[in-house]
Parts: sequence; structure tokens; C-alpha cells
Amino acid sequence: MQRLIPTLRNDQVDEALISVINTLQICAKEISFRCGQGKLAGVLGSTLDENIQGETQKKLDVLANQLLKDILLECKHVRAVASEEEEGIVSGTLDGRYLVAFDPLDGSSNIDINSMVGTIFSVLPAPAEAGADVDMFLQPGSNQVAAGYILYGPRTMLVFTTGRGVKMFTLDQTVGEFLLTEADVTISETTTEFAINMSNHRHWQPEMRRYIDDLLLGKAGPREKDFNMRWVAAMVADVHRVLTRGGFFSYPWDSRKANKPYKLRLMYEGNPMAWLVEQAGGLADCGEGRILDIQPTDIHQRCGVILGSRDEVTTCLQYLKGSQ
Repeated sequence: MQRLIPTLRNDQVDEALISVINTLQICAKEISFRCGQGKLAGVLGSTLDENIQGETQKKLDVLANQLLKDILLECKHVRAVASEEEEGIVSGTLDGRYLVAFDPLDGSSNIDINSMVGTIFSVLPAPAEAGADVDMFLQPGSNQVAAGYILYGPRTMLVFTTGRGVKMFTLDQTVGEFLLTEADVTISETTTEFAINMSNHRHWQPEMRRYIDDLLLGKAGPREKDFNMRWVAAMVADVHRVLTRGGFFSYPWDSRKANKPYKLRLMYEGNPMAWLVEQAGGLADCGEGRILDIQPTDIHQRCGVILGSRDEVTTCLQYLKGSQ
């Protein structure tokens, strides 16, 4: 099995970008170890603080965020980092060529129950005339040069793309290296699995409710086939399932808060996952267009997410447009 860096070099990835991805794998190993230790390392439970999103922080959220910042900023190719947990950005090397945005621990509500969590990352080119403010991060997802996630579960996995398809690596604990275990991930065009937070059903648009209701009707309904629902409550785990065996995932528009109709963050979750899914042959849409085409106006901007197997995403969008 190939190791990470030789695989990247075989794909002719730029050496500076290889250095950034290598730094991310160093972070992954450290966070994986802390997740595995759990209460033994005193990292379970919540802090008394809230992050910039107004969410109560878990102890491991804070630790993962600090580890990523500290280690990434030691890489001379990182111009700046942006975290879902913090209001602003943190500058690195002034002539660094890359920007890194990350969700340090997606699905952190799962930490205390020993379920899957993960780190999501997005790497963007630093503009040639970049200043020191957040504006340099406000690029559409189509500008990404690398994106992916680290899944901390029964196995620790690194899944990413540099625009040459999606690769999966598994951490071999005996040698401390990520080894290539899936070289060309492909999402099946059709599926009978969907992942969505059904507790929010009453808050969705009527068209989305009708789409999900028709899935639940199975063979007796207009779709004429049975569907199964799967929900881990961690985007990184639900998208990993889609990449592994096909499926449909959505966190759609929600009526509860007029100023926050969406749950997921564009730069830390939407863009990297959308690029992975597209690179694997699937579709990723916000409900009004391709996620990767959205021009961000804020580093903590939120967006709708509908992604997965091509045929099912297309069908969902037809419902939303009233043509189904």
C-alpha cells in the first residue's frame, strides 16, 4: 500500500501543497490519539464557553482547534488559517501560498457517546496581493486546491481530493502512517439511502417535506421503491457513508430563524464536502445552484446542502422547483 506523500507526488501535486497536506496528517494523528483516550485524557464534556456560532464548546473542540492552529501555522506555506470556532483569521507566514479553513471537530455532540467525529478542511490559494484580513478567504469553492476530512472512528481515515479524484487513506497504527486503501472513490448514480435530520421536518419548505414524505412511502408511493434512512448527526460520517456506498445527504432550508435559515457553514463544511462529492461523480447543490459557485461574503456564511448520488440529488431538486 502506498504512503501519503509518495501518492501525492505520483499525482504531481505541488511540493508546497504536499507540505500543507502532510501538516494536516500530523494534526490528524494527534487529534485521533486524544479522541481515542477520551476520559483518560480528560477531554470529554463541555466547557463553559461558546464559539462564534453561539454553540457550547466541547473540551475536545477547543483542543482540536488549538492543535490545528498551532501545527498548521508552523508550516511555512500557510499564509493564514480560519476556523469555524473563531470569529477572525490567524495569520501565518507572510509569503505563504495557501489558506486553510477548517472545522476542527465536526459532530462534536457525538464525542461523549464514543461515536464518529471528524475534522473537515479546505485549502485555497492565497491571492497574490493578499492583505492580512479575512477578504482573502472569500473565494468560491471552485478555487479550492485541496479539500477533505479526517474521520475518527473504529479506524482513523484521511479522505481528500486535489482535483484528481477522491482518495481514502487509513491510519496504520503499527507504523503511524496513513496508507492508501481506496484510490478512486466513485459514488453510485442511484441510491435507496438518505440522511437527514427528521426532527426538523415541520420547519422545511413544503417541497422538501413532500420529497421526504414520498421517500418514506416507499414502494407504495410515487417513487415506487423502498428507502432506508441513516443519520449519524456528524456531517463527516454521513458524507463518508455516501462516498463509500452511495446515498443522499441534506441539511436544507429551515424556517425557525429568519436570519439563520441554514445550519451548515459554506467554507468549513459545504465547499470541501461539495468538491469531494463532485470529484467522486456525485452532485452537490444548495437548493438554488451549485455549492462551489457561491461567492462568499462572510467567512462564517451558511448555506443549504443537498448532495450525494447524482440521480437522487437531481430528483430532490426537481421537487424543490415544483417540476416533480
